[in-house]
Amino acid sequence: MRHLSHVSVCCRESSSIFKRLQSMEIRGFLLGFFGLFCICRSLSAESTCKLKAKFNLNGYKDVEKKKVVIGGMFPVHKRIASSDGNTSRVPVSSGCEGFNFRTFRWTQTMLFAIDEINERKDLLPNTDLGYVIYDSCFTISKAVEGTLTYLTGQDEAVPNYRCGNGPPLAALVGAGGSDLSIATARIMGLYHFPQVSYASTCSALNNKFQFPTFLRTISNDQHQSTAMAQMVLHFGWTWVGIIAADDDYGKYGIKEFKEQVEEAGVCISFSETLPKVSSPEAIQSIAETVVRSTAKIIVVFSSDVDLSPLISELLRHNVTNRTWVASEAWVTSALINQPGVSSLLGGTLGFGVKRADIPGLQRHLLDLDPYTDSLTEEFWEMLFNCTLNFEKALRIANQRAKEGNSTVSRTGTEVPDGLCNGKESVVQLNNTYSDVSQLRITYSVYKAVYAVAHALHNLEHCEPGKGPFAGNSCADITNFEPWQLMYYLKNVRFKVPNTEEEIYFVDGDIEGFYDIINWQVNRDGEISYVNVGLFNGSAAPEDRLHIMNGSIVWNNEVSEPPRSVCSENCQPGTRKGIRQGEPVCCFDCIPCADGEISNTTNARECILCSGDYWSNDAHDACVLKIIEFLAFGEPLGITLIVISAFGALVTIGVGVVILVNIGTPLVKANDALLSFSLLFALVVTFLCSIVFLGEPQHWSCMTSQVGLALGFALCLSSIMGKASVLMLRAQALKAARVKAKAAAKAAKAAAEAAVNSGSPDVIVTNINTNDVSAVPVSEVDVLTFAHQRAIAAVATLIQAIACTVWLIILPPHPVKNTSAQNIKIILECDEGSVVFICCIFGYDILLALLAFIFAFMARKLEDHFSEAKSVTFGMLVFFIVWISFVPAYLSTRGKFMVAVQIFAILASSFGLLTCIFLPKCYILLVKPEHNKEEMMRPRAKPRDGSSTGTSASLATTATDVNASFASTTVDNQAS
Repeated sequence: MRHLSHVSVCCRESSSIFKRLQSMEIRGFLLGFFGLFCICRSLSAESTCKLKAKFNLNGYKDVEKKKVVIGGMFPVHKRIASSDGNTSRVPVSSGCEGFNFRTFRWTQTMLFAIDEINERKDLLPNTDLGYVIYDSCFTISKAVEGTLTYLTGQDEAVPNYRCGNGPPLAALVGAGGSDLSIATARIMGLYHFPQVSYASTCSALNNKFQFPTFLRTISNDQHQSTAMAQMVLHFGWTWVGIIAADDDYGKYGIKEFKEQVEEAGVCISFSETLPKVSSPEAIQSIAETVVRSTAKIIVVFSSDVDLSPLISELLRHNVTNRTWVASEAWVTSALINQPGVSSLLGGTLGFGVKRADIPGLQRHLLDLDPYTDSLTEEFWEMLFNCTLNFEKALRIANQRAKEGNSTVSRTGTEVPDGLCNGKESVVQLNNTYSDVSQLRITYSVYKAVYAVAHALHNLEHCEPGKGPFAGNSCADITNFEPWQLMYYLKNVRFKVPNTEEEIYFVDGDIEGFYDIINWQVNRDGEISYVNVGLFNGSAAPEDRLHIMNGSIVWNNEVSEPPRSVCSENCQPGTRKGIRQGEPVCCFDCIPCADGEISNTTNARECILCSGDYWSNDAHDACVLKIIEFLAFGEPLGITLIVISAFGALVTIGVGVVILVNIGTPLVKANDALLSFSLLFALVVTFLCSIVFLGEPQHWSCMTSQVGLALGFALCLSSIMGKASVLMLRAQALKAARVKAKAAAKAAKAAAEAAVNSGSPDVIVTNINTNDVSAVPVSEVDVLTFAHQRAIAAVATLIQAIACTVWLIILPPHPVKNTSAQNIKIILECDEGSVVFICCIFGYDILLALLAFIFAFMARKLEDHFSEAKSVTFGMLVFFIVWISFVPAYLSTRGKFMVAVQIFAILASSFGLLTCIFLPKCYILLVKPEHNKEEMMRPRAKPRDGSSTGTSASLATTATDVNASFASTTVDNQAS
């Protein structure tokens, strides 16, 4: 009945624990792993529990005659053995496979530490520590099995009920990886049972609401993630790949690393997850991703067990030229550091927890009795590739003999091949298990055991009445509650033997300190671990990371750090152009546009140069724009000055020639004063073109534009005055010709009538109807020289008034033209008003058109000298020049616009000078014999009347016209 009562309590408490686990969101998770649980039911007023399954756990146990028991959990095996999935028989907990020598060393270290503590007189002198250590097989289910069994106190676990009567349980040291510890810590926390981890670094375990009794003697991954991020930034890597194990350790660690580097501008090339269950397809896919990626840096947050398959696959792909950043879980793992990995992992940088030497540990590791327990026996057989079981060795030998067609003696005197004798020397094998050169996690195990021991020591030596519990009471070392020991663990502070490192917990964590380890290939071709720096998480942010760059040997034995960027830095003069759909670290370097610069590396935008500045050729600095104007001293300016001066001198020379010959018939036939005003206007136009040169000033802008407008106004008005006289003469001559023809016709008719009447005395005289030289001057020269001068004066005065108004209201002024050419500031004259400039020069065009029309109408005044024809050709040249000037002017920029304008002025001036004065100068200088009165008379013309007299001859022959008419009248009367 007593047993049934206990069972009933067990069932009730089991129901309670499941309800509590549901609130912790892990009920469904744990149900699959409970190997033993109770089903309560009512049978004849009695309750009973049924054993549903048995756990299959391996480990070490020593609780007899011990005062306190410390639990331990180590992943001695890499995985659980696969089952056949048969559900037709009672389920059996899976076994484990894949013996791990490194973690077996951790297990032995706990045993060594407990033995060392039991032998000490200054630490727990009156208490012998026992231990219960289970193999978690690197699997959550096994870790939960071990936890439940440990808490129950017997091999048949009963959740939420301790069935054993042995010594009290102190704390659990374990359970290896972070995901294992998270599973066990959820259960341990329900009972406020202390757990001290030696290898669980996941930052999720910081949550004291979910894991109130979890502590660890290894640094928190928050420090490691920060250290990795700072290392990436230290070397300027902006393009990295990340690989994480598919567990809490990998997920949380890589998550925090990723957040920190992305905030600093680093981009992730790829992010892959290592499977927890063997999956060759997934490993192959990850390997192909690594091969395809251009990232030279790969950060790996994983255990050595999870990473090992990927390393093997990458070796098959012959992957080189990568630098790996290792987390502490595999940076010194012999499982990864196998022969032949130097081409792949040489130059690896990683973070290792504190290293220390533990005196006496190696001797303990070597002095093993393989027959004491099953784990040690399996270790021995794996280490020496033999078996300690005689029958098993015999079966193996028989199998080999059968395959070789031979027999094995059964006398029993011969030892079968493959049988261990248990006396093999471990020291002769250079094995991970016996290698104590890199005791890091091993040292963390050592510290965890000592932390529990010091907490128990403080609990045991509590002074009555000064205790920390209710009523200042103390706990009993032989019968204490887990939460009481938890108090002492949280407040423990001690120095580790031999290393003198001080250990204390802050919210369950110790300080974040890492050695930075570089994998370097030694002379023997093996990889050695070389310290090249350190990270101290408790220091100021700028002083946490210290790396000796010169001590690092990178992959492929190079001394320079690798560059890992998606796109090379954009140099000054370019900006970053983001590629659509790609990370921000992948970009194109786009040259800055003209007028824009970038003076920093990787500029996101180009800066616009303002004001009088423009970008240089490299587009990395704003420089002053080129100041441009048509200067006097440059070749083009000198050429224009010479041409202008030559034109002015030629014009003055023509004036001198006319002045010398002022009394000659040719000069007298034309108004000399009007000729001189025309020549003066041409001199002005020639010389004002020079004013267009040089840096524009207020006076030069006004002088050049007004001088040009007035010069052409005087020139064209003078020509118009001449042309108007010529036009009127042409009209008068035309009327005289008509009159003469009528008179001649009448005379002829009279003569014919006389002849027909038979009068023989009639004399018929031939009358030339084309000879109109006798037209009276009063009928031809309606406009005198005074009229011509008045026309020129009035026309010029109108232009002068308009220019004066222009200068007063909106005068031309110098400006800086920055829009015509980007790289130049063109100094030019602004006309001030488009309306005024159009009116001013439109007036000149009007004068030119009138002069041309007048001259054109008088073009048939031909004789020895034709003034009208010269003016007509001169005006044609003027129009051709300025019509050609407009497109040329509009198609040029800068100083060449001024040059085109000057060329137009010079060309039109030379055209007028040549066409109007060259024929006169030719007669005056070359043919002076033609400059006579009789040469100014009209020539005899054909009877067809195709020609008329010239304007120059009309004034000298006007009297002969009257004589001709008189003679004709007399003859007619005589007849």
